[in-house]
Amino acid sequence: MFKKSYSRWMYRWETRLTTRDENRVVRPLEWGFDWIAPFLEAHNLGAAELRNADSLDDAAAEAAITRINQILIRHSDEFFGYERPTDFRLEERFPQLFPTNVRPETLAQEAALRKQAEEGRIPRAQFLRFTSPERTPYPENDLANARWYPAPAHKDPKRPKQAIVVLPQWNADAFSHNALCSIFNRMGISALRLSKPYHDIRRPTELERSDYAVSSNIGRTLSACRQAVVDIRCCIDWLEEQGYEHFGVLGTSLGSCYAFLASAHDPRIRVNAFNHASTSFGDVAWAGQSTRHIRQALEQTGLTQERLRALWSAISPVSYFSRIASPAAGGPQKKVLVVYANYDLTFPKEYSLQVVDAFQRIGLNFEPRVLPCGHYTTGETPYKFIDGWYMGSFVYRAFKALREEKAAGGHAPAIQSSEAEEEVLSR
Repeated sequence: MFKKSYSRWMYRWETRLTTRDENRVVRPLEWGFDWIAPFLEAHNLGAAELRNADSLDDAAAEAAITRINQILIRHSDEFFGYERPTDFRLEERFPQLFPTNVRPETLAQEAALRKQAEEGRIPRAQFLRFTSPERTPYPENDLANARWYPAPAHKDPKRPKQAIVVLPQWNADAFSHNALCSIFNRMGISALRLSKPYHDIRRPTELERSDYAVSSNIGRTLSACRQAVVDIRCCIDWLEEQGYEHFGVLGTSLGSCYAFLASAHDPRIRVNAFNHASTSFGDVAWAGQSTRHIRQALEQTGLTQERLRALWSAISPVSYFSRIASPAAGGPQKKVLVVYANYDLTFPKEYSLQVVDAFQRIGLNFEPRVLPCGHYTTGETPYKFIDGWYMGSFVYRAFKALREEKAAGGHAPAIQSSEAEEEVLSR
């Protein structure tokens, strides 16, 4: 009885949170060949699929985009590959909120923060900037941005320098997940909190929300995902230049997808925290509450969930599960955390369970953790503290294991939870 009542209460709460923003825009379906053509042409791929793309009817265009996804999966090293930027730099500025909703309390928070900056009552922050290897028609989006949280120098000069790239959820403001970065600093781990494509300072002025990251424009969504993945890898490049040796990624929701794809194609990324995970990009976009406006546009043209799954298969984690288990170029094994929620209406639980089942079958070294809430309610009290504990304790133990591995000459120890951690995690 209690379980059913709790479930109904949680689903009502989750639905209320996913429907409070009224600035979601239903945009018409666009195939977006122009967004993916530059990559294909540069690599002499997909010539037949691009031929007369602008004049194809919907059925032919859908078939061409489906074949392009198959090409991208076969050539994923090139698709998620890049030329290292040459313009890495740190800049200092006052932090801004860049909200994606127009609720009064959010606008008031933004105004207060702006006033504090004008009066010099908040400190400046450091941001890593560089030109993204994936170009778009939006200059502001192509200038990557990552807030820099360097950990204090350790008293042991032989201790390896360790860092993690943090990617918040879709439509996150510029303050989301910053507290996690500060926590990692206390562990001796530096952090780059990356602004995803079309988010906060990278958002084109024509948008209120980060709509272009995930939308009913099929090609643009593919491009946005590629851009996010190569930006993550560029952050690792910069960290290497600063003398860092061990690297991790932490992604939430859409950020989890981006983090997975980056790690699957980069053996340097050893520590992986996937906070809300799913199998197929198309399944989440079709079945999730947060993307109901995208589904509405796609349904109007007669698309189905199965067909959408194929249209975004090249940016779906399920297409690269084997790469996580067997890192490219013979790299060392990865340490993985998968967090999912029992009452998730955005990343439906059935798809998260498929991730867990797949990871078990391929023999991945991973830890599953379950939240007693939904997707949006993860950010509410008390669930945000539970989630933070899961992620923070895992990241601490995983990086500690890497230090022990180096001290042991490359032998990888198992990640061990303390008795206190086991007691809390088992509740």
